[in-house]
Amino acid sequence: MPILSRDDVCERLKLLPDWKEDQNEIVREAEFPDFVAAIDFVNAVAGKAEAAGHHPDIDVRYNRVRLALVSHDAGGLTQRDFDLAESIEALLT
Repeated sequence: MPILSRDDVCERLKLLPDWKEDQNEIVREAEFPDFVAAIDFVNAVAGKAEAAGHHPDIDVRYNRVRLALVSHDAGGLTQRDFDLAESIEALLT
């Protein structure tokens, strides 16, 4: 899968306003009422990620979850990252 151009990344991020680019990854942080709710979300993300064959880096800090996506095998951001981000975003709405 080809790496997206800088302009493509900026355009796709406009559709995902809660996601930001950080050091060649797209990242999203979410806060939940408690630890159990955060872990429930992480488990839902795991299901989406496994189905997509694309896995985010996940950092859990009690009730806060940070997700980071990049296509390591392609060496940068690809459409696959944005597809999974959109799927994850649907879990939060």
